[in-house]
Amino acid sequence: MRYSRGLYIILNTIFFFSFFSTNVSHSDEDIKDQYPGNLLYSKPVEVIPNVWTAIGATGPPTYENTGHNNNLSFIVTSEGVIVINSGASASLAQALHEEIKQITNQPVVLVINENGQGHAMLGNSYWYDQEVPIIAHEDAAHEFNENGAQILERMQNYNREKAIGTRLVNPTKTFADKHVVKLGNKVIEVLYLGPAHSPGDISVWLPSEKLVIAGDMAFHERLLPIFPETNTADWLETWENDFEKLHAVYVIPGHGHPTNMAQIRRYTRDYLIFIRKKIGSFLDAGGELQDAYYVDQSPFSHLNTFNELAARNAGRVFEEMEFE
Repeated sequence: MRYSRGLYIILNTIFFFSFFSTNVSHSDEDIKDQYPGNLLYSKPVEVIPNVWTAIGATGPPTYENTGHNNNLSFIVTSEGVIVINSGASASLAQALHEEIKQITNQPVVLVINENGQGHAMLGNSYWYDQEVPIIAHEDAAHEFNENGAQILERMQNYNREKAIGTRLVNPTKTFADKHVVKLGNKVIEVLYLGPAHSPGDISVWLPSEKLVIAGDMAFHERLLPIFPETNTADWLETWENDFEKLHAVYVIPGHGHPTNMAQIRRYTRDYLIFIRKKIGSFLDAGGELQDAYYVDQSPFSHLNTFNELAARNAGRVFEEMEFE
């Protein structure tokens, strides 16, 4: 049976909220590979018409998941395909490309790096060899340029032979605030909304579809990590002043299943507010760093990576807030 485009969108929206928002148990860091026989952790799924994502593992990068622990997304238009995130290795980028070829005959015409982390940029070498332009925020490019050798070495250590063929390739173009792509009948805005999780984090916004590929602005189903360079106060400010004002209906987060703003808000903004309030009260009581690691974060203990990250996050927020 063939559906009209309007009915298809309605049916797909019902599916989106009933499946992606409720079946969160299927994203589990204990599941080592959801797509056996392919280097991707999971097979790409169509979130809304012509917008796809291959959902990564919600645990750390490993040999078993080939470093696919973030979401690798792509947008299909009548004039080509835009890929968001090149993947953690050249082999992973190639695996994604093979999946794209099964979906459309349109060529990949642009790759967007959502930040300067390895699983966003290390696959650049594959796409560069395909002569595809690669763009990123200027801060992300600087981060990768400064730390790329160490990022590559870490990936090689866990990925072993799967890392063969991966080399450091910087974006071919950078931008400061906003980069607009008009392709086919789509307008795609690549936005730097402000400081967030890591240097140069960007979000890809499709205004007509009300869909945002949020990147690491937003996390779902796993505890977000707070890096030494993360400023949680700035992240919250960016969230409130810019990210919320997109009024997105659909959200593909940097990590975890696609969902809606309520879920993303719950596991990103609300956690940042929670941990800052906890550490603020701890500081007011004269607490010391060595004890900050043990503050109670049990409301978020059901999230994947909680055991790996909760104590570390508390320590880093303590160091951030101590002199605010």
